[in-house]
Amino acid sequence: MKKHYAFDYLVFIGRFQPFHLGHHKVVTCALEKAEQVIILVGSCFQPQSLRNPWSFAERAEFIQQSFNKEDQQRLLIQALPDDMYNDENWLSRVQDAVSGVSSQFPQKLGSRELTIGLIGRAKDHSSYYLSRFPQWKSVNVDSFKDLSSTPLREQYFLEGEVAEAFPPAVQRYLEDFKLSKSYQKITSEWQFIQRYKSAWDKAPYVPMFITVDAVVIQSGHILLVERKAKLGQGQLALPGGFLDANEKLSDAVIRELREETRIKVPVPVLVGSITKTTVFDDPHRSDRGRTVTHAFLIKLKPDAKGLPKVKGGDDAKHAYWVPLGDLQSEQLFEDHFHIINAMLD
Repeated sequence: MKKHYAFDYLVFIGRFQPFHLGHHKVVTCALEKAEQVIILVGSCFQPQSLRNPWSFAERAEFIQQSFNKEDQQRLLIQALPDDMYNDENWLSRVQDAVSGVSSQFPQKLGSRELTIGLIGRAKDHSSYYLSRFPQWKSVNVDSFKDLSSTPLREQYFLEGEVAEAFPPAVQRYLEDFKLSKSYQKITSEWQFIQRYKSAWDKAPYVPMFITVDAVVIQSGHILLVERKAKLGQGQLALPGGFLDANEKLSDAVIRELREETRIKVPVPVLVGSITKTTVFDDPHRSDRGRTVTHAFLIKLKPDAKGLPKVKGGDDAKHAYWVPLGDLQSEQLFEDHFHIINAMLD
């Protein structure tokens, strides 16, 4: 006799960086209550960083291998890209993902409406999601030993310890991952951040930093630099940097743009081509700490001579004009892909 479930689908949203026993408890509870469980893996297609060490494919494997084959067949794991500066777009992505999955299993004519719920851990960041989708019933699951991925990641990369807080399959993967170049790179960046933040240990308040970024557009191309320093070494980024103590934001962005790209455009033309400025302040946008950036959109007029000549300088190894259609979120530093999308919207 087929088991009757309270839900056709339960939806679990998380980053799973990595998948630990607290997540496992939520999925186990969902499998008891729903015929199928939709797991939306957030922060997909991001550049590798301290906050996002593992790809969607790796995290999907973490989840799949933590359950038996029978349960695996009831898990529907989908990628959920971030949209850091447009919450409505992100909500729509979640709805589209759930609709897309559920439509693959059409109901018989005259059958009841699908029952869909959203499941998450109570008293935890995921409980925020439970209030964002009023069309779905929410299911709270008590937190398991107050587990959190952030301290577990730090323990893993700084101390090399694979905690028992992970399912056995994830533990085995993490042990193997320690032999990879990616592990060495991320460990080095963790150590860099520890030293970087130690300089501010005696500050009376949490330090906050102000930066500027230049979004320079001409003829369907955007000007990017390749970073040569930690963090994000080798990743593409917007030209930019920290605000000096005695300069205005608009002066800082032109200074950083010229220092990092050596762009062959006169300063008055650059200043006159600024069409928009926006603040980007997501608390998690930078691993370096609380960093608020001011982005300036600089739209240069098309020129029959072609794109202005550029050359990497200062903190930039190289400078490039990149067709907008070729941008790939995995290659762009921190939240720069999201900044570009927001500035060009």
